[in-house]
Amino acid sequence: MGEILVEVATDVAFAHGVPAQLGISGDALNVAAAAAAAGARVGLLSVLTDDDLGKAIAARIVELGVSPDLLAFRTGQQGVYLVHCDPDGQREFSYARSGSVGSSLGPDDVDPAVFSAAGAVVAGGIACAISESSRAAVMKAAALAKRFVFDPNFRPRLTSVEDATAALLQLAPRTFLATPSFPGETSALLGCGTAAEAAAKLRSLGAVNVAVTCGADGIQLEGKGQDSTWIKSIPAPAVVDQTGAGDAFVGTLTARMVLGDTLPVAARYGAAAASLVVGGKGGTGFIPTLEQTRAHAGASGLSPEGVQPSHA
Repeated sequence: MGEILVEVATDVAFAHGVPAQLGISGDALNVAAAAAAAGARVGLLSVLTDDDLGKAIAARIVELGVSPDLLAFRTGQQGVYLVHCDPDGQREFSYARSGSVGSSLGPDDVDPAVFSAAGAVVAGGIACAISESSRAAVMKAAALAKRFVFDPNFRPRLTSVEDATAALLQLAPRTFLATPSFPGETSALLGCGTAAEAAAKLRSLGAVNVAVTCGADGIQLEGKGQDSTWIKSIPAPAVVDQTGAGDAFVGTLTARMVLGDTLPVAARYGAAAASLVVGGKGGTGFIPTLEQTRAHAGASGLSPEGVQPSHA
């Protein structure tokens, strides 16, 4: 659940007349697309404009293997972001989303029957930050879900440290899986200096499982009934655009856990998917199939089961 954005991407600095590529992205869609590719049956709760643009976005959602049944259509302005990617895939964003139709998402859009029956519900800090009604929708969904997955996805341009921390602390006791990033989110929101410390703190707050992503280094895992575990990162075959890599990790990890994989195995698949996604342009420019993800995980030198005890 969350906001879908129109994406305008360039390979050069923003300027009048530069070539750009249109796309459809946003953390919620990126997560949903990755989860569907990983083998899950996925629906996406979001609000689109009730015009031809909204219809085109809905068509793209269906192309990505995600059900449109939970989409709502209302009069308003679709959120947009512009992104410039340098040759190393590093990004600079500019957003036009204030008062967007996506931010009108509210508790009444959360169907109790659907959200209590789902294998997992995924939401993020961005959905909590774009409006009070959207934050209330996330809180309602977390209370209903049998497995609630929360990615803090802290964006200083959208919300304050205090508000983002409050949302994380309120949701942690209801969370089946939390996926903060180190060092940015773990330091700002949890005051933790190491990934292992952050994982342990979230577990103490009530989160059942935690996967702390540490960029190119790897992933720190803490889960119910298992030892602290470190997952090595998987090198990317090509880096074109890093947009959506973290979302691909969250979507793949969630899908594989719902489908029965253990936390370490699912995280390994998530790492493999994330390292493939950066080879495409845009948040949904390349979504690897489960077969591609499995092959990439195996080609990295370790099977998905090849994890090791943490020393972080």
